[in-house]
Amino acid sequence: MHDLVIRGGTIIDGSGGARFTGDVAIDNGVITAVGTVSGKGKKEIDAKGLLVTPGFVDVHTHYDAQVSWDALISPSCWHGVTTVVMGNCGVGFAPARPEQRDALIALMEGVEDIPGAVLTEGMKWEWESFAEYLNAIESKPHALDIGAQLPHAALRVYVMGERAIQREPASDADIAEMGRLAAEAMQAGAIGFSSSRSLNHRSRDGDVIPSYGAERKELLGIAKAMGDTGKGVFEMISDFTDMDAEFSILRDMAEVSKLPMSISLIQFDQKPDGWRELLNRIEGAANDGLRMKGQVAARPICLLLGLQATMNPFSNHATYRTIADLPLNERVARMRDPQFRAQILSEKPKGNPLLTGIFYSMHKIFPLGDPPDYEPPVENSVKALAEARGVSPEELVYDMILENDGKALLYAPLANYTANNLDVSREMILSPHTAFGLGDGGAHCSVICDASFPTTHLIHWGRDRTRGEKLPLEYLVKRQTQDTARLVGFLDRGVIAPGMKADLNVIDFDNLTLGAPHIVFDLPAGGQRLIQKASGYKFTIVSGEVTFKDGESTGALPGRLLRGRQDAPVLKAAQ
Repeated sequence: MHDLVIRGGTIIDGSGGARFTGDVAIDNGVITAVGTVSGKGKKEIDAKGLLVTPGFVDVHTHYDAQVSWDALISPSCWHGVTTVVMGNCGVGFAPARPEQRDALIALMEGVEDIPGAVLTEGMKWEWESFAEYLNAIESKPHALDIGAQLPHAALRVYVMGERAIQREPASDADIAEMGRLAAEAMQAGAIGFSSSRSLNHRSRDGDVIPSYGAERKELLGIAKAMGDTGKGVFEMISDFTDMDAEFSILRDMAEVSKLPMSISLIQFDQKPDGWRELLNRIEGAANDGLRMKGQVAARPICLLLGLQATMNPFSNHATYRTIADLPLNERVARMRDPQFRAQILSEKPKGNPLLTGIFYSMHKIFPLGDPPDYEPPVENSVKALAEARGVSPEELVYDMILENDGKALLYAPLANYTANNLDVSREMILSPHTAFGLGDGGAHCSVICDASFPTTHLIHWGRDRTRGEKLPLEYLVKRQTQDTARLVGFLDRGVIAPGMKADLNVIDFDNLTLGAPHIVFDLPAGGQRLIQKASGYKFTIVSGEVTFKDGESTGALPGRLLRGRQDAPVLKAAQ
């Protein structure tokens, strides 16, 4: 008798092969048979008419703090994700000396929009070294498996102190120590090393991330030390303002270490073909035997704007700032006053250039909708809707953010949407030199909610897209199971086959629906965040245990900390 048998489902096994109807047997957390299973199960799931897929592996999250207080790892847990990797973009909380904790909190607050009060209240700082951080994660139960990367900013601050925050060049001794600690972290179980070379990544106080502009010799020193261990991967992000110089550093890191690397691949309006230049270089490196890939998103990189969100179109207006700290209901009441409305509409924004740019980009702001539309046509923009109604875009957007008692959200795609469609995203997704990522689960608490990328892949690209070609479901499943797992060295999962880890989803694909993001106040210290749920995930299974049924936790917490590479089992023939 098997522990669990999933009966009669339509199996998309993660290999990229054609779907088939069959059973899956599970014993001791491992898949033991696929096909026709004659033996009974202690528990059985009737999957007739449902899809059975491997659990999704999300390689780009920022749950570095949230794992301290959230056993479920939401919202990823609601989207079929069974494994997450955190510590991306060079930010995190280990290693850290006690006197450096506030600096790392300020950095995470600025870069990833996680309120400092939440981090201060939620983390108990039961560590100093990275190995101790891993032990602290391991000591707590979770619903998902978790891997952690060593963040460059934390490592640099640990070794160099204030000199790192001032972004001074590392000395030879500094580099040697960073290399030693990086190797030590890989031996302790770090999945890899991440770094940011982007001016967009700044602390709460506006300071550029400590890793920005780190010299070639520093990065190569760390890469060489990691390569000597033969362990780990690299996750990198750069502005690529000087493509030749920047890419040569990343390529040299991959070459000297002989380790895999993924690089954020995004289309920006200012340079709409820049992503192709980067992808061509990644492809060239891959053709030369280096393991480099671009990490791509399921949909536009966006901002969600509203009175409950971090930003709204009037955040830079002087009159709005006089009420910005009032409770939502009081702000809504003030903004509905005709005189107050007229005063704000008479002003021009001053301050944050990003917000000012958004205010003057009403052609790129859209109603979000429920369910949300992530590929809206230009005729649905605030600018076009305002023209159709005979009002100014500023008047219309003002009224829109007051809808639903001020809880309405607007959608502002910042990247991957230059042509007002997702054709570029489809090109990125189809490249053999890319990998799915960039969902940022756990981060940008009140400005995005992209941990739902796995659901978008299925329903938008696999079923509902109307403004261009779709993609085969078998391809989409493989890309966010086997391919993402292999990207970070998890070779024991991502495929439904005997011997593989029993992480699976049972999905009512015909009725799979993505809900609209909304604000909740469930973080430590009463902090707020955006969450987004989906309906249609009938069962999510981790290590053979049902962790979620119809989107609700069963209370099972079989997740574990993953220490480094997870070796492939010796696969048996399917029965």
